[in-house]
Amino acid sequence: MADVSTECNIRVLCRFRPLNQSEILRADKYIPTFQGDDTVIIGGKPYVFDKVFPTNCTQEQVYNTCAKQIVKDVLEGYNGTIFAYGQTSSGKTYTMEGKLHDPDGRGIIPRIAEDIFNHIYTMDENLEFHIKVSYFEIYMDKIRDLLDVSKTNLSVHEDKNRVPYVKGCTERFVSSPEEVMDVIDEGKANRHVAVTNMNEHSSRSHSIFLINIKQEHVETEQKLCGKLYLVDLAGSEKVSKTGAEGAVLDEAKNINKSLSALGNVISALAEGTKTHVPYRDNEKK
Repeated sequence: MADVSTECNIRVLCRFRPLNQSEILRADKYIPTFQGDDTVIIGGKPYVFDKVFPTNCTQEQVYNTCAKQIVKDVLEGYNGTIFAYGQTSSGKTYTMEGKLHDPDGRGIIPRIAEDIFNHIYTMDENLEFHIKVSYFEIYMDKIRDLLDVSKTNLSVHEDKNRVPYVKGCTERFVSSPEEVMDVIDEGKANRHVAVTNMNEHSSRSHSIFLINIKQEHVETEQKLCGKLYLVDLAGSEKVSKTGAEGAVLDEAKNINKSLSALGNVISALAEGTKTHVPYRDNEKK
C-alpha cells in the first residue's frame, strides 16, 4: 500500500511449513517445488501468488514482506487487515503469533506491536498518540469479547461514516509493546479450542486482534486515525478428516460456512467490477 492509488488493495501470500513427522512417515507424494518468488508447483500443477514463502523462510522474512509496510500505512491514517487462512495445523497461528516472547520465533502480531512503538518514538514530538486494542472471537456466528468473557453475543454496528465496529467490545489503552503482549496473553487464555484428528489444540473460532491508533498534532490539530485488524481464522478442512462429532461437528460445519462467505467477499473485491460485495452473509465481515 506504499502507493495506494496504484497498488492492488489485496495481496495473497502463501507460506509452506516443513513436513511434520506423520507426513514424513506417510511419504506424502504432494511435495511442493518452488519456481521464482511467486509460484509453487504441486503434483505437476503451478499455482501463482503475490509471494510464496518456502519451508525454510524465517518469521522475520514473513513479517517484512507481509506486514511492515502496512504498519507504516496505518500510522498514516489508513486501515489495514492481515489474516491467516488455511486448514488446521498448517501454521496459521504460528505465522500470526508464533512464540510470543521469543525474539526469533515471534510472529506477525508481536512484531507489529514492537514496530508501531518504534515508529512512534522516531516521529514528530508534537504528535500525540492514543492506542487502543481489542480482542474478540467469532464462535458459532456469535461475537465474544476475549477480554471480558461475560460479553458473549456482541453485535456489529456502523458509525456515521458507515464503518463497521463491534458495539460494547472492551478497549484497552496501551503505551508499550509489553502492554500489548499482556492483552494478547489474557485473551488467548479465553479462546474456544477443541481436540480434532487434525490438531490436538485446534482453534474453533476466528480471532480478531484490533489495534486502533489515533494521533493529533498538538499545534495544527490535524488528526489521523488508522485501524489494523489482525485475524487468525479457524481451520478449514473437510469435515470427514477431522473425526469431529456432536458439537465439534457443528462447529466445523459453521466454520466452513463462514470461510466460504469470506471467500465470496474476497473474490468480489479482487475482481473489482462487481457492484455488490456480499459483506453481510456472515458475522465475520
